[in-house]
Amino acid sequence: MKTIIWLAGSIFVLGGVISFFSFRFKGIETPNYKVIKTLGDVEIREYPQLILAQTKLGSSRYDSNGNKGFGVVANYIFGGNEQKQKIAMTSPVIMNMSDTEASMSFVMPSQYQLAELPTPNSTAVSLVSQDSMKLAVLRFGGYSSDEKIAKYAQLLTQVLKENNIQTKGSLLYMGYNAPWDIINRRNEVAFEID
Repeated sequence: MKTIIWLAGSIFVLGGVISFFSFRFKGIETPNYKVIKTLGDVEIREYPQLILAQTKLGSSRYDSNGNKGFGVVANYIFGGNEQKQKIAMTSPVIMNMSDTEASMSFVMPSQYQLAELPTPNSTAVSLVSQDSMKLAVLRFGGYSSDEKIAKYAQLLTQVLKENNIQTKGSLLYMGYNAPWDIINRRNEVAFEID
């Protein structure tokens, strides 16, 4: 009987912790994009100009570089800058999956202009202005891996080919959740379109 009470209590506490963190991070800012067309599960979105804190990655492998890139840029927003200023976390985290120019980026909160952001302490982090763009986006759930990203990128590519939509640039992966989010995980693959 003690084991059952202990197990039930543990599940209750764990559920409370997960709920607390899930609730706490629901108010995270996301870019204010506009859906201009849908093609089944694919959305064609128009994004405004964004300011990114970005670091280059050694390769486009999500499994081996995702956490490393995340840590470098997270250090910047958690105070790793000349002013020791904390900057609010936003979502999604964006990974450029290029074989030659792979990068991890955090979108900076919309309240900032580029000149207002503190200078990063690390030379591995750069602040860049991303022009407005149109993206074709396909959403998927669960935890990400290189295999899942490749699978959904292929599905996205197929829909775009069927609709004669030309892409430019590399595949983008966008992740919206904290690592401890277990349910309702949101991931997206995207290509910029002409």
